[in-house]
Amino acid sequence: MTVWAVEGLPEIHPGDDLAQLIADRAGELQDGDILAVTSKIVSKAEGRIVQAADREDAITAEAVRIVATRGTTRIVQNRWGQVMAAAGVDASNTDDGTVLLLPEDPDASARALCAALRERFGIRLGVLITDTFGRPWRDGQTDVAIGAAGLRVLDDLRGTRDASGHELAVTQPAVGDEIAAAADLVKGKANGTPVAVVRGLGRYVTEGIDPHGAQALIRSADTDMFRVGSTEAWDEGYRAGLEAGGP
Repeated sequence: MTVWAVEGLPEIHPGDDLAQLIADRAGELQDGDILAVTSKIVSKAEGRIVQAADREDAITAEAVRIVATRGTTRIVQNRWGQVMAAAGVDASNTDDGTVLLLPEDPDASARALCAALRERFGIRLGVLITDTFGRPWRDGQTDVAIGAAGLRVLDDLRGTRDASGHELAVTQPAVGDEIAAAADLVKGKANGTPVAVVRGLGRYVTEGIDPHGAQALIRSADTDMFRVGSTEAWDEGYRAGLEAGGP
């Protein structure tokens, strides 16, 4: 596998043809290549820049459920199901007094980019829209796939056997997130290189463009062992006890 950043992209503005800008600078792509595109430039091209003197108001507008709070940090679920800090609202790499919202539908953004790039190059290509997430149990952040098209984001190995002959029951490598993290190693956070090409993983690139995209990576609330934070869980239990007639 090889990974490199696409150099020379200009500052992105609302209405820019992102697929053309990337295609003009990506060089000679090969069948099976995957492009990892930072969500910020997708948001800028789609005009997801809003005036916001108070970033907290923008977070509230983007959130559909508060999962947990600690101090001023809010972990929320946004309209398309992602659970993340601050609903992905970002005040970095944008003009003072404005914030960037995540793309309205990252999977739809990935499908549009993938279709345009496949038409331009005439080959199978995959596209990931990436964003930076924190993780339970781990310090630091890593890039993950919030939108995807043209590739499998989960490698379902359940039912197969390991090298010792044991049947795998739960193993599903999150390929989309792993590729996003690898791409971030060459994109960086402040290098002005928001797009990377990943080559050598063509086995995950599909013939068609799967409409499900990165939604396959989102765990539903009913199977999420950490659906709410500890403080919120205590509050829910306390209310339930009062309703049941407890002291």
